[in-house]
Amino acid sequence: MNAELNRRVAALVQDVTGGAVTAGQALTGGSLRALGLDSLGALRLIDAIDLEFGVEIDLGSGSDTLEAITRMVEDRS
Repeated sequence: MNAELNRRVAALVQDVTGGAVTAGQALTGGSLRALGLDSLGALRLIDAIDLEFGVEIDLGSGSDTLEAITRMVEDRS
């Protein structure tokens, strides 16, 4: 997995949550929803990823970890 991409997506998580979920927390792994990413934050993250990388992702079940999101971005780039 691309470490730089992983860090960039983590920074986007922090941006869209207004710091409620920090990049450091996102990088530790686990569910972003459990860390505090709510439905509005998820929609903002989808939009931010589309703007940043030009790819559309789906944050459905099982895809709310930083690793899963980064993998989707890699696969669709």
